[in-house]
Amino acid sequence: MFTVRDDPHLGRRVFPGPVAPEVTGLVPRVHHADWPVWLDPGPRMLRDVLDLCRLQTARSLAVLSWLAHGRVPGDHAWLWPGRRLTGPRQHLMYAEAAGVPDAALGLVVANWTWVLGTRFAGQVTAPYLAGTAYPDDGFTAAQATVTLTRIWERHAEARPALGVAWAASRTITDWCKAAELGAAYGREAPVFTYPRGPLPPPAGVRPWMVRLLRL
Repeated sequence: MFTVRDDPHLGRRVFPGPVAPEVTGLVPRVHHADWPVWLDPGPRMLRDVLDLCRLQTARSLAVLSWLAHGRVPGDHAWLWPGRRLTGPRQHLMYAEAAGVPDAALGLVVANWTWVLGTRFAGQVTAPYLAGTAYPDDGFTAAQATVTLTRIWERHAEARPALGVAWAASRTITDWCKAAELGAAYGREAPVFTYPRGPLPPPAGVRPWMVRLLRL
C-alpha cells in the first residue's frame, strides 16, 4: 500500500497509496492519552510518563503497520485501554508493531533522532503530544504542554521516550496527510519526515525502544 523511491538529495521517500477510512479513523483516537497536567516532583509521575510513552509508541506503530498494509484486524479493542502495557495485551501490540515495514519504520527513527538533536525539542514535542491528546479542551492541553515541557527540561532520562512517542504518533498523522494529498491531486505525495540524525547514546535507550524500533 505504498511505494519507496530514493531521492539523491532527500534520501529515501515513502509514498502511501489510498488508505481506507476505517484505518485513518483510528489515528486521532490513538493520540488520546492522559498526559499529566501538573508537575509532581516525586518519582511516580516520571514512571507513569515513561510507561505512557511506551504505550503511545507501541499503539502508533501498530497503527502504522495497518496503514502500511492497508488493513485493520477485526478485533483491536486491546489498543485503547490507557493502563500500563503488560501481559497478553503487550504481546498483541508488540506483534502488530513488528509488522511495520522497514521503510515505514525508518520514518519514525528519522523523526526521533532529529528531535533528540534539536535544541527546540521540548517546544516541538510537548505541544504536539498535549494538543492531540486533548483536542477539545484547550485549557487542559495548555497545562499538559507546560508539564511535558518541564519534564523534558528537567529529566534528561525521559527525553528519548518522549521523543519516540512524538515521532511515532507524528508519523501516522503525516502518513494520512500524504495519502490524502495523493488522493486529492491524483499523484503520489511523500510522507513528511525530518532529516535523520545520529542515534542517541545506548545508555539513554531503553530495551522497549530497541525492540520496537529494531535498533
